[in-house]
Amino acid sequence: MAGSPPAPAPARPRLTVLPLIALIFYDVSGGPFGIEDSVRAGGGALLPILGFLLLPILWSLPEALVTAELASAFPTNAGYVAWVSAAFGPAAAFLVGFTKWISGSLDNALYPVLFLDYLHLSLPPPSRSFAVVALTAGLTYLNYRGLHLVGLSALVLTAFSLSPFVALTVLAAPQIRPSRWLAMDAAAIDLRGYFNSMFWNLNYWDKASTLAGEVDEPRKTFPKAVFGAVGLVVGAYLIPLLAGTGALPSETAAEWTDGFFSEVGLRIGGPWLRVWIQAAAAMSNMGLFEAEMSSDSFQLLGMAEMGMIPAIFACRSNHGTPTFGILCSAAGVVVLSFMSFQEILEFLNFLYGLGMLVVFAAFVKLRVKNPDLTRPYRIPVGTLGAAAMCVPPVVLITTVMCLASARTIVVNAAVVVAGVVLYYGVEHAKRHAWVEFMAPVPPPPDGSDGPAMASDADDVEDVRAGLLADEPSDDEASAMSYSA
Repeated sequence: MAGSPPAPAPARPRLTVLPLIALIFYDVSGGPFGIEDSVRAGGGALLPILGFLLLPILWSLPEALVTAELASAFPTNAGYVAWVSAAFGPAAAFLVGFTKWISGSLDNALYPVLFLDYLHLSLPPPSRSFAVVALTAGLTYLNYRGLHLVGLSALVLTAFSLSPFVALTVLAAPQIRPSRWLAMDAAAIDLRGYFNSMFWNLNYWDKASTLAGEVDEPRKTFPKAVFGAVGLVVGAYLIPLLAGTGALPSETAAEWTDGFFSEVGLRIGGPWLRVWIQAAAAMSNMGLFEAEMSSDSFQLLGMAEMGMIPAIFACRSNHGTPTFGILCSAAGVVVLSFMSFQEILEFLNFLYGLGMLVVFAAFVKLRVKNPDLTRPYRIPVGTLGAAAMCVPPVVLITTVMCLASARTIVVNAAVVVAGVVLYYGVEHAKRHAWVEFMAPVPPPPDGSDGPAMASDADDVEDVRAGLLADEPSDDEASAMSYSA
């Protein structure tokens, strides 16, 4: 039984281009912190340099383009859940939403731990656990206070996190030997570690789509922000990588592990640069946490607005933020933060890959079944070109998944099974009116993934119209916009 929707939220500030660029930057990157292991796993500088030159074209750009097109067509907080629902129905959309939320919570569990690691705080286990919980609570409160504050803090953190690498690049320039960029020790290559590192550092472009309902003039703003973030991410990775690997001897490749950029700063600039990089890394992890929690919590809000999960997740605080979505995401972070870094990385990459395979399939299917869907930004290729564009990222996802350990495959299979069980449990609760749900968007009439039917275009428009029903128009939103 569908209940009444929550009371209308008070007028709230809206995200504009620059804060949105900063949030996408932190959804995807946060700076060069974390790319160091790609040098070790790649056996030298050559493979990571090639990776950060080629993979943004083969992986990041297609994902960013798909996000720009579909976020402009479905400018709501449901994000990729709405895209999959329009293409394949609510069951597939719920499963994608569940696996991507778990993946996001796994990803976010890394950042409080990495914050402490970069500050080199050696704490006994009980104190460390308390510090992780306290840090999570403090950052969660900032999310609760408003997305515009998160966007503003992301702008400040972006500038601070990248600032030491400007100094590093200037100081490294006289010491750079381009021949060091060609170094590669084939015997030292760890393909699983290399691909997991590259994939993790270049994914999550679609995460910001769950904030589309909070953006000022989303049909215009979102594509601009996505493309601005692509350039920022690629530059933030390549320039420090070229500076560090070009200035240090090739024999140091084995030393390039997480946190090594602070050592690069010490060797090139001295202790002051090392401290600056460590502080920037710690602050970057704060930005990564804020952006990820915003995306995860607003995703739950979007799913509640679609009638997929209880209406309580659609409730907003006085600051316009999804209170229960934030609390749920914070609880997931605390529980998962006690796993090891490598376990989290491999598990979340596999889960994220599963979700992205469905997202790419939804993008192609929507191009086929409803080519006339209103797309304020449309990738300038036809249906065949759109399908061909998705081939390289699908190949990369498949490669990463094939390199996964047996344990990772078993754990992810268990997560998928849990998602299926949870979907039918939620549907059972909905039928028996155990908890309140918002009125759901009408699903496709046959509930199948079969061939496109004559009514497919109407079904897509039903999903889109239902999602946009309570969204302000661009003109109304601009009246309460948050100006950068």
